[in-house]
Amino acid sequence: MIFLRNGSKNPGATWMEQGFDAYLDIETTGLSCLYSEITVIGICLGNGDDSRFVQLVGGEVTKGNLLRAVEGVRTIYTYNGSRFDLPFIREALDVDLRAVADHHDLMYDCWRCNLYGGFKAVERQLSIPRKLQGVSGWDAVLLWQRYQDYADERALELLLQYNKEDVLNLKVLRERLGVERR
Repeated sequence: MIFLRNGSKNPGATWMEQGFDAYLDIETTGLSCLYSEITVIGICLGNGDDSRFVQLVGGEVTKGNLLRAVEGVRTIYTYNGSRFDLPFIREALDVDLRAVADHHDLMYDCWRCNLYGGFKAVERQLSIPRKLQGVSGWDAVLLWQRYQDYADERALELLLQYNKEDVLNLKVLRERLGVERR
């Protein structure tokens, strides 16, 4: 598990006391939860200026690790998570994240604002920048394969960067759309 944490403005309060939101995105070996596996679960846990980033990778993608990572989350934000991320997680890990926290799929907010297409297309429409240009969901599948087949650490590093950008840009998207925290 990779944990990164910024300093809290209220160091005496715990995450649970402050309450927080989660921005979640998964990477997989394919589109079918029946034939594919989750390779990475990226989660940014945030409360105002305080945030923590978690990535579960490969064998770390377990029910117990995921439930520990989202413990105390108030709302989980995704893009197309209603149709992909959450059902995939439910099928692969037997975890219904909707029973753990509220879920808010930002894709539907985008549609209400006439912003259509995948997440990368919406990012372009809203001028949300990306450091990794030209990397797609399919590339994420290939990067994982390269890591597994050849122990290519650079491929894993790129995959984790890609996932992290997806997750962090979910928060930017929510803010750009003016979606209030629940």
